Amino acid sequence: MINRVFLMGNLTRDPEVKLLSGDRATASFGLATNRKWKSADGEAKEEVTFIDCECWGRTAETVGQYLNKGSKCLVEGRLKLDSWDDKESGQKRSRLKVVAEQVTFLDSPNRSERSEAATGRNAGRPPAQEPDRGAIQSDDEPPF
Repeated sequence: MINRVFLMGNLTRDPEVKLLSGDRATASFGLATNRKWKSADGEAKEEVTFIDCECWGRTAETVGQYLNKGSKCLVEGRLKLDSWDDKESGQKRSRLKVVAEQVTFLDSPNRSERSEAATGRNAGRPPAQEPDRGAIQSDDEPPF
């Protein structure tokens, strides 16, 4: 069986980083991907898909440190189905998401600095050092 996903897109929100017991980090973020095509009559069409992603360990820490809303990246990972019982209705609920095992930054460092300056996220702090533009890979697995 193969469960492999490759997605390239832009973050729809800033990554939400949480530290779990034992200083283990997790980050969740949304990714928007676009598909463009021409219909049979030649009309340009576009479809946007929004995907929930999560990552763990060092990958989560680095994603939280260097990516923000609008950042472009390539995500390589696997699909995971979460399911639970809704507390209000008692119905079964489920959500498909991507567990990102490798994230590659695709933005230039100047774009992210301009983005921080425009949103005021970096106000009063010295400029961040440029991250390694290579891929971030995690050998960590979630604790479940």
